[in-house]
Amino acid sequence: MRRLALIAACFAFAAGARAAEPAHFADADNETLVMHGLDIYSQRCAGCHGRRLEGQALWQLRDQYLGRRAPPHDSTGHTWQHSDDDLFAMTKDGRFPQAPKDVVSYMPAFDKSLGDDDILAVLAFIKSRWPTGIRASQSMLNPGFKGMPKDADRVDWTLPPNCTASFQRWGLSQPK
Repeated sequence: MRRLALIAACFAFAAGARAAEPAHFADADNETLVMHGLDIYSQRCAGCHGRRLEGQALWQLRDQYLGRRAPPHDSTGHTWQHSDDDLFAMTKDGRFPQAPKDVVSYMPAFDKSLGDDDILAVLAFIKSRWPTGIRASQSMLNPGFKGMPKDADRVDWTLPPNCTASFQRWGLSQPK
């Protein structure tokens, strides 16, 4: 019951929010796009981020290699805590747009080797592997909650315990 109330609150908030589209949106429900993204991910991303999106070992360790280990893109990482626009920028430019210029990013920029549609396909593949709660949380970071799973009101799911970014962005209080 609480889950349905949360979904209703999210959709009501989204309806009242600006109906803007994200500049870049990776549609995890588009199977053709997801399969194209799987092909690219397997060739270009899996070497660092893992065949099963598991990332590199010790990616969170704070040592002299901090930031050089590739984080996972599955639900154990933090990828889902960023909007589609931010994930697109990180993949294309190798850094988040809001990152200070003096912060070093070890993520390679793919702007010269992947087109925008290919980057969105990879992101759609990654998002398609997340559980419904993770996808719901991540969609709340997109304008108009773009990407809310179409079955979010029909399947049993919960928001992840560390799902604070979505609520903070929209000024909502986290459910108890």
